[in-house]
Amino acid sequence: MRTHVLTVALEDYFHADSFRPWIREETWYRFEDRLPKSTQRALDLLDRCGTRATFFVGRSTAQSAPDLVREVANRGHEIACRGDHRCPPAVLGPARFRQHAMQCREQLEEVIGRPVLGFRMAGNRLSRDDLWMLEVLAECGFLYDSSIGPALGAKLLRYYYRHRAQLSHRLFQEVPISALAVFGMEVPIPHSGSLRHLPQTWVRNAIDRWDQKHRSDPYVLHFRTWELDPEQPRISAAPMASRIRHYRNLNRMPALLEQVLGSYRFSTVADYLGLELDRPRPSPQAPAGPVLRSSVAPRPAGLISTQPQRNGAVPPTPVTIVIPCFNESQSLGYLSNTLHSVATSLRDEYAFTFLFVDDGSTDGTWAVLQKLFGERSDCRLIQHERNQGLARTIQTGIRHADTPVVCSMDCDCTYDPHELRRMIPLLTEDVDLVTASPYHPAGAVRNVPRWRLVLSKSLSSLYRLVLRQKLYTYTSCFRVYRREAAVNVSVERGGFFGVTEMLGRLDLQGRRIVEFPATLEGRMLGRSKMKIAPTIAGHLGLLAQFVALRLRPVRPPQETTR
Repeated sequence: MRTHVLTVALEDYFHADSFRPWIREETWYRFEDRLPKSTQRALDLLDRCGTRATFFVGRSTAQSAPDLVREVANRGHEIACRGDHRCPPAVLGPARFRQHAMQCREQLEEVIGRPVLGFRMAGNRLSRDDLWMLEVLAECGFLYDSSIGPALGAKLLRYYYRHRAQLSHRLFQEVPISALAVFGMEVPIPHSGSLRHLPQTWVRNAIDRWDQKHRSDPYVLHFRTWELDPEQPRISAAPMASRIRHYRNLNRMPALLEQVLGSYRFSTVADYLGLELDRPRPSPQAPAGPVLRSSVAPRPAGLISTQPQRNGAVPPTPVTIVIPCFNESQSLGYLSNTLHSVATSLRDEYAFTFLFVDDGSTDGTWAVLQKLFGERSDCRLIQHERNQGLARTIQTGIRHADTPVVCSMDCDCTYDPHELRRMIPLLTEDVDLVTASPYHPAGAVRNVPRWRLVLSKSLSSLYRLVLRQKLYTYTSCFRVYRREAAVNVSVERGGFFGVTEMLGRLDLQGRRIVEFPATLEGRMLGRSKMKIAPTIAGHLGLLAQFVALRLRPVRPPQETTR
């Protein structure tokens, strides 16, 4: 029986190409770390099938989860470099690409204590103009690359075969993703995506055809570790097509892989090419059993250390952050990681108290809140027996706060709470409210449906005609309040438009409101609770009420000692 090649990308669900346009790398730390669990499943499956594989590992994973990478190597699998830059080689250029490839290899060799021979680009496949990358890899001492993947209608493999004669003197080889010629086009034959999405009869026929037709080249099968994790969180920011591509038939993947691995013989790239690995260098002792180190960044199960670390004598300013929660059990892990980063990075300036208000959730939100935050001295939990709406939930938090400065934020982190570092100082002696403003000329919007933008901007234009202070955004709930100004504001509407009512009533009282240009992002996990028709009707009714209030004489607010 011929031996083919099995490759595995060591990546978590939020690293996936399907979500690359919607999930920025700088936000990876917020997501639940499931790489140890999915990697353990992959290793156990390969053990059951008696198969070894080449695991392509990025530098960031080697840095954040070295024990996990060592566990893979110690289970008999090859470790190779996986590029971390999510852009084509042409954008990197030869100098930056050479530096990136060398740093990745050095990091991996330091972790596993043995040579790293191969490389594969992350996400992108090489184009005809990128073949200089192979020269750079050969010059760096790599012995093979596996970045060439077929694209429909492309003939890159033919260009490569002409080009590789120039590399033969370096003993450098390419192991391209397998493809069959169909009507003159190079069509990829089954890999992990095909296994999950295509009929199994077609899959088996395609593999058999390759096995019979290509006697000198191996069939290269690859999959990603997250494909063995059907319980992973669902990313709602991506469009339907991307979600189908990513999630469809994940529960079938282990059985499908075992069928293929049981029908053919697979091994590592190094074994297939006959490359000899040097004797392993001494490396730190790997712990026995499954390794559960983080794949993104070290972080505790809780929120933060409750004792701020300060170098100066001025104590941090006490601030309460109110976080309304309604059926947000899927988002709370994401929220916990985000708040941990906020509290750690801002602890020298602010001593935060996180006040979570569960607004009558029915999906287990209260139980998750208690598990994540219930035992922490810097967190307080309040529960509404029945749903009262977003605005009244925020008001509950403001009433229970015991600090002069109170912030409110979305549970789904559609605004980056790190911006509180710049927002809170705007609450000066003559300012009572600072509100985030994505529609400000210096603000921005990412991954938000067009209908929502049109609705929100149109409403803001109408409110600008009615209210005294001419703002760009009236609907954001990411705000900084002076508690004494907000605690007694009467709010009749409890839904999304109730948040605008709070701002409007402060405006009509003559309170000063300042906008902060911010970035609004579509929510990553779960579904929006906004219902379009009731929201529009509520805002129109609120606008009419504000018009009536503007026609009445309004007394200025009483002077208070600040």
